[in-house]
Amino acid sequence: MAEEEKTVNDQIAEEDRFQYKKQDVGNERELERAKADYGASDLQVLEGLEAVRKRPGMYIGSTAEVGLHHLVWEIVDNSIDEALAGYCKNITVTINKGDSVTVKDDGRGVPVDVVAKTGLSGVETVFTILHAGGKFGGDGGYKVSGGLHGVGASVVNALSEWMDVTVCRDGGKYFLRFEHGGHPAGHLQRIGDSDERGTTVTFQPDPTIFTETTVYSYETIRNHLRQMAFLNGGISITLIDERGETPVSETFRYDGGIREYVTYIDSNKIPVNPRPIYCQGAQEVTLTDGETTERIYAEIALQWTDSYSQNGIYSFCNNISTKEGGTHEEGLTLAVTRILNNYAHKAKLVKDEEKFTKEDCIEGLTAIVSVKHPNPQYEGQTKTKLGNSEVRKIVNAIVSEGLDQYLMENPAEGKAVVEKIQLASKARDAARVAREKIRKSALEITTLPGKLADCSSKDPEICELYIVEGNSAGGSAKNGRDRETQAILPLRGKILNVEKAREERIWANAEIGNMITAIGAGIRENFDITKIRYHKIVIMTDADVDGDHIRILLLTFFYRFMRPLLDGGYVYIAQPPLYKIDYKGSAYYAYNDAQLEKLRKELNLKPGFAFQRYKGLGEMDAEQLWETTMDPKVRKMIRITVEDAADAEKVFTDLMGEEVAPRREYITQNAKFVKNLDI
Repeated sequence: MAEEEKTVNDQIAEEDRFQYKKQDVGNERELERAKADYGASDLQVLEGLEAVRKRPGMYIGSTAEVGLHHLVWEIVDNSIDEALAGYCKNITVTINKGDSVTVKDDGRGVPVDVVAKTGLSGVETVFTILHAGGKFGGDGGYKVSGGLHGVGASVVNALSEWMDVTVCRDGGKYFLRFEHGGHPAGHLQRIGDSDERGTTVTFQPDPTIFTETTVYSYETIRNHLRQMAFLNGGISITLIDERGETPVSETFRYDGGIREYVTYIDSNKIPVNPRPIYCQGAQEVTLTDGETTERIYAEIALQWTDSYSQNGIYSFCNNISTKEGGTHEEGLTLAVTRILNNYAHKAKLVKDEEKFTKEDCIEGLTAIVSVKHPNPQYEGQTKTKLGNSEVRKIVNAIVSEGLDQYLMENPAEGKAVVEKIQLASKARDAARVAREKIRKSALEITTLPGKLADCSSKDPEICELYIVEGNSAGGSAKNGRDRETQAILPLRGKILNVEKAREERIWANAEIGNMITAIGAGIRENFDITKIRYHKIVIMTDADVDGDHIRILLLTFFYRFMRPLLDGGYVYIAQPPLYKIDYKGSAYYAYNDAQLEKLRKELNLKPGFAFQRYKGLGEMDAEQLWETTMDPKVRKMIRITVEDAADAEKVFTDLMGEEVAPRREYITQNAKFVKNLDI
């Protein structure tokens, strides 16, 4: 079966390469340039806005912190689309006092003339009517676009307390204010003359919609804008935060584009090929009607490092992160596997019978795949997996040609890459027996670990697995848990750091084997999220340095070997209390210093009143552990997600990798935030 699959893949790869016809990409931004006379006639109306406020989750995912930040992404995407169209060079995002946000660009400016279908100005049409914009069809104002394809601006308006829109174009300056969820306060007015061009949007998220928080994270916005700057080389994006006493400002501009992105991700790894390999190309594809053609552009940057990770491929379509991959990633891995095998044999670097697998070839590989497509098709509504079959062919051909040329022109670096892959292949062979043994037990779940105190329910949606530090705390957790829905797996000491260890050591580690078997969904490419036995994987460690270390070791393992757990939000961190106050026959718990001080005031305690500070979970008996940390009615937990895989990759490498300097820098920058350090 495996040989048959390889043969089919090779045939597909050769067919893809044969069909590819190279196009000029010397001035890609100019080739993608949309027409300059973008006006109201380019805006197409599909339908009209009140449903957004009733079901905001359908449009922005959630009304929690993620959804709050999604509002910013949608307005920024409109400015980025202007950059893709060839007209925007500078974007400024400002977090104002009170957490309103301003996004300003120097693009063409939203059309201000009247749209025939609506009888309204272009500004009012775009910001009040769903599916109204210049991004529907090839004759509109944009060749390619991201965001919600014309839905974004009106959705943000609908979910805002107020929004101000200022447009500069055609020698004039225009203004319109919206209030109470997208209702115009009048009509668009010309308020003066202007030699500038572009759009400025300021909005205040509606607190009645975003009830959890309306406070923006500077770090979250910074990371996203930095990614946009990497993906759109030459565009300058500035972030300003005016909420503090002194404004904070950063500007991101990367003329090297995705090549600099790869260098950034690998900044604390040892590269095998010192500079990223860059491939780009474009092709015109005829659609099924036999007449319409679409021009598809792709660029790829590749670098191998000393890392053991196989999670280093990051793909995008029209600047949207495709977390689940898709046809562009398939094209990349097909080409890389075939070209490296061919090169290794032609250069006589391997024996005739040696053949590298895809897993061998992508170990330690950091790659950015960015595709620009006028009509992308995604699997599902989340836009996380690209489905266009023609993209696989194009990326396959571009990478095949570019990588082959690079290896032939740089034999020393080519030899180093092959040696890296050989090492990965040999280590994988050495680990195969142990891995297959664990995989079989994990997938078939014939025998659960003896240390696991399983729950009686077999419904994964209500079941929880507590991974607990130490046998003492594990004993208390077993006695205090809800036996129907809560399973307990104690850990003996610290698990292996999978960031540094080779595979044979990982598969031989008993604690890791117990976790894989207990969770029951396999590992890496064989991980099946539908087979997990618990929909909450809860890490419960002591609130000290050792506990923090165990927590990051576990998160590193999940990120490297069970990534879908993090992507799906199945991993949680328990928050045990730090303090206990016994007062008049009742127990009161505080989870941080601020809560402790609040309790002291509420209870009117005198200075010096005795309280207990927990140094570990083992100090709590079963009843205390239940009522503070495990009871769903009162417990506090942090849900772990990975929004930006590239930044997560860099953090895990910095904190858990071989290099000491990045850890020292991280500790230096964050030491001021540490309190109650136990050493």
